[in-house]
Amino acid sequence: MNWKHYTEADAKDFNGDNVRGVTGRIAIGKAHGAQNFCMRVFELEPDGYTPRHSHEWEHEIFIHRGGGQVYGNGGWNTIVEGTVLFIPGNEEHQIRNTSKEKLVFICLIPSGFPEL
Repeated sequence: MNWKHYTEADAKDFNGDNVRGVTGRIAIGKAHGAQNFCMRVFELEPDGYTPRHSHEWEHEIFIHRGGGQVYGNGGWNTIVEGTVLFIPGNEEHQIRNTSKEKLVFICLIPSGFPEL
């Protein structure tokens, strides 16, 4: 068994034309011996957002802290601390922080796809 605080994992910052104020970490992945899933933790700064995109793999997401909105099923929906999301493969999606505090969410993906 391994354990650590997620902030001990290496952080990668994302900022660009279609992404702003996002930090991602691989909390548990291939390097930790995980063979079936990858657990990632993302932090979105106030007014930050992930890119709107789709891909073949599904996501399971848990909103750990903060709030904002998620784009899915063709529209925006409010998310708050404790919200759980299932995003099927090939569905266009995006998360944005509409609050004044950091939005932190945990995202699981199946192994075999890019971890971050």
